Amino acid sequence: MSELLTANDKRTKYCGEFTSADAGKRVCVMGWAQRQRDLGSLIFIDLRDRSGILQLAFDENTNKAVFDTAFGVRAEYVLCAKGVVRMRSSVNKNIPTGEVELYVDELKVLSSAQTPPFEIVENSSVKPELRLKHRYLDLRRPDLSRNIMARSKISKIARDYFCGEQGFMDIETPCLIRPTPEGARDYLVPSRVHPGNFYALPQSPQLYKQLLMLSGFDRYFQIARCFRDEDLRADRQPEFTQIDLEMSFVTQDDVISVVEGFLKKVFWEFKGIDIEMPLMRMTYAEAMDRFGSDKPDLRFGFELKDLTEIARGCSFKVFSGAVENGGNVRGIKIDGGASAFSRKDIDSLTEYVKSYRAKGLAWYKVQNGEVSSSYAKFLSQEENEAVVRTLEIGDGDIAFIVADKPQVVFDSLGALRCEIARRLGLTKNAGYKLLWVTDFPLLEYSEEDGRYYAKHHPFTMPNPDDLPLLETAPEKVRSIAYDIVINGTEAGGGSIRIHTPDIQNRMFRALGIGEEEAQNKFGFLLEAFKYGTPPHGGLAFGLDRLTALLLGIDDIRDVIAFPKVQNASELMTKCPAPADEKALEELSIAVTKTEEEV
Repeated sequence: MSELLTANDKRTKYCGEFTSADAGKRVCVMGWAQRQRDLGSLIFIDLRDRSGILQLAFDENTNKAVFDTAFGVRAEYVLCAKGVVRMRSSVNKNIPTGEVELYVDELKVLSSAQTPPFEIVENSSVKPELRLKHRYLDLRRPDLSRNIMARSKISKIARDYFCGEQGFMDIETPCLIRPTPEGARDYLVPSRVHPGNFYALPQSPQLYKQLLMLSGFDRYFQIARCFRDEDLRADRQPEFTQIDLEMSFVTQDDVISVVEGFLKKVFWEFKGIDIEMPLMRMTYAEAMDRFGSDKPDLRFGFELKDLTEIARGCSFKVFSGAVENGGNVRGIKIDGGASAFSRKDIDSLTEYVKSYRAKGLAWYKVQNGEVSSSYAKFLSQEENEAVVRTLEIGDGDIAFIVADKPQVVFDSLGALRCEIARRLGLTKNAGYKLLWVTDFPLLEYSEEDGRYYAKHHPFTMPNPDDLPLLETAPEKVRSIAYDIVINGTEAGGGSIRIHTPDIQNRMFRALGIGEEEAQNKFGFLLEAFKYGTPPHGGLAFGLDRLTALLLGIDDIRDVIAFPKVQNASELMTKCPAPADEKALEELSIAVTKTEEEV
């Protein structure tokens, strides 16, 4: 029979906070029964809350009614227990409270529980689908609970630093906004009072935080919810959270300096790691040239080396043909990797790079003085020697080469070096490597759509030195944009923003947005620019991603309380779900069924 709490039932502190210093004190604790152990004249209950576990003890001297209540307790019962803390006769070194226990003289069952569909334990091997269906139970698991509390701590550190130390103001921006034409797909929200019109959920607070700079607030901060209707990956969700900031009267260096202060604080307070400042900076061009990625992982080597000139005109058509078609040839060397990769492993890596559109993977191995290769016989001795010299291949090493379009070469080798490092275990316990990547291209061309898109977003300031190229060679224009990269993952990104109507209109034209369309979609922003706009810039961290990086977690679902799965649905509440016909009618919406549904 469940009981109610009374005014006298006040929790002394959390279960995991008791130590030997509490011995002899009378206390009250509350939580869930992890398990009950009946030893006849002795009963032990492990009581769990968000802080940890405390053992409850009952024996032959315990009041019979209390003892009988303890006898009936099962896993996940919600309990209130009172008694005296005492030292345990046998210490449990596996838990922080293992020196003490609570000798109970009062016990209330606040709520009974059915047998849960899976055991509430750390590092559960239960299928994720079952755990997500019962997420409220999954969140009771100590490891997952710690993740969510860690995320909360990082949020607090961010608020303390930006608002408490740096003078930022925490300002909320709207969640119902005008649909945006650029970037990922919007989630649309129909308006009942404006039939046929739609709000969008914000992909970011970008325009509003720029308008706040025009409004004179100077330093804005927000833990902001954002929404993007895009395909999911391990580090993406359809709704996510940003640590969002914007500053007026600043240069790129000013923004970077403030953000570095936050990183130093969060790494020290959260991890006890003193990050050396200032952080390394690397241009986009250098990052791509050396690592094949604009978010390079610097915890290991395997840098790309350019073999294009060696391959030009060589007799191996895979190499020379790629160069003739405007591509290039690059390779990476794995020090001491000859013995680590069998032919089966090489075939596996070949299939891996094909997922990045590479047609194949050439290789060269030297083991105990013997050379084996997939291409060496097609090259002259001089050409082979040039490849070995450029890649610095020695005895015991293996090298991998891709010949293709430049972007394919960068994508495939950039991913390959990370995959090889993962297979070799080079990223485990390798610490943290942080850097800034700067000078991104302003625009990128889509051959499929036949137009340019903004590399970051349409409000990013072009590098003033490259402004003359905006109309004549837009692909060569650099932006004043910067990403913070942690262990090969983009943790945040930002830019200095355009703050003059003329440059903003030139940017719109480069993107194929005509004057009428620009006025229709962004007229409010262009109008605002006429009334005195300070130079401004900012940055946004992905809070989910940053938390996962600091915890060493690969899947951001494990740091989000109620995440979505791969198809953007939530298994617990079974959303999205059909709307009521009356609600659709009020919204002037008709749902058309597909052929499969008819």
